[in-house]
Amino acid sequence: MTVLSWILVMLFIGVQITYLLAMLIDVYFYTRPVDRVDMSRLADIPPDEYPHIVLFYPVLHELEETMRTTFCALARMDYPSDKYDVIAIPNHDDPDTIASLRRLQQEFAFMKILEVPATTDPGWQVVWDTWDTDRHAYWYHSGATAGIRNLPPKKTRQLIYAFYNVWQQRRGSGDFLVNYIDADSAPPRDHFKAGAVGIRQFDVLQATNIAGNLMHSLPASWFAFDHIVWDANKYGRLTAGGRHPFWVLGKGLFFKASDLHTYGGFNPWITIEDPEVGMRLWKNGKTLGLIEAPLVEEVPETLAGGITQRKRWIAGFFQSLDTPLREMGFTRLERIKAWMNFLPCLSLTFNAIGIPISIWALVLWWQGSSPVPLWAVWLAGVNALALTVMLLRFYWVAWVKTRIVIPSVLLRLAYLFRVNPLFLLVFWFIWTIPLWLGWRMYLKNTGLVWERTKKINANNDMIRHPG
Repeated sequence: MTVLSWILVMLFIGVQITYLLAMLIDVYFYTRPVDRVDMSRLADIPPDEYPHIVLFYPVLHELEETMRTTFCALARMDYPSDKYDVIAIPNHDDPDTIASLRRLQQEFAFMKILEVPATTDPGWQVVWDTWDTDRHAYWYHSGATAGIRNLPPKKTRQLIYAFYNVWQQRRGSGDFLVNYIDADSAPPRDHFKAGAVGIRQFDVLQATNIAGNLMHSLPASWFAFDHIVWDANKYGRLTAGGRHPFWVLGKGLFFKASDLHTYGGFNPWITIEDPEVGMRLWKNGKTLGLIEAPLVEEVPETLAGGITQRKRWIAGFFQSLDTPLREMGFTRLERIKAWMNFLPCLSLTFNAIGIPISIWALVLWWQGSSPVPLWAVWLAGVNALALTVMLLRFYWVAWVKTRIVIPSVLLRLAYLFRVNPLFLLVFWFIWTIPLWLGWRMYLKNTGLVWERTKKINANNDMIRHPG
């Protein structure tokens, strides 16, 4: 065997072992129970006992029509009108979005506007006073960000200001639920009712997501498949009877305001707040329940847009799994479990080597001249079989879940073709780009300015003109 052949064989074996480990992590997750919100219990709750819900709507440079579509969905919410508030939270220096919101307010009277000022404004004092005495807000007490009040200009900053100011305003009115969505999110009519019944069973609730524009382009179909694979399939396994560190998905979720206040609110120094706040609440004994009725959202319709979005997710995952775990007091085993949430995604990095090296090994095996040892061939066969089983599960979930946004059987078949195994290999190869870019962002501690995913009102017809 030549030196080159030996190197290629070692690479092939290493990649196959990596794939096997990733598959075993998936097997572990599929053995975890899913704790679902039981909507049948809603009948046992009198409407006057429904919790008050505050939905925050952080926006930045949004199209007015995109926001109108979201408000059309919120206007249909089946929940007592005196039991919820919808509060848009634009930045004070985003005049176009504020002007759009004021026009929309004339059409949707239930919507309130709370402008988020610069962190030098006196309105932030309630945040500083609370964090001064709250050691769960560890970023304010230790490390490079200790005592820093010039918070990064992004969604998390808006949520922090809005939450603590609303908490102060509602003092004496009892606890409430915190909910927030993205600019393009369209919750189902019973979304708030799911929060009302679910919070009696669990401490944190998370709705799944599905893309309404999954047929608008081939990249949109691929990015939508990510949500089907993760949100609608694997994510529920993080509930796990409270035995596994969970993340939240950044929209369509419910916190008890008292829990969020007690345990530090949101960490402003991570690119995305979703994983860290979930794990912090889990570490303090809080449980997660899954709301199966999904929010309808947009996914990027270009590869460039999807890569931009996903590189921020990757940076946030790395950041959340580093210093925060130590600051929150995670044990070694708990840190391993937390990393397991990310490892299957991180294993896609190996596709840059794994796909071409596997093609090389397959061609030589077909020609009868493969230098790969027989046991490694069998290992590759086991991985191929596991991948086949996994894909069959993904396709079944996709077939069921996409009925919500594309009821036509023919269109759903067309969607499955767009995410066929060959196309997915291409897509998973492309995933190495945001993984690499997100890793670089993590190393350089960038991503703290809101690099927003542009919303284009892609779900206008589906939400505003259903049927």
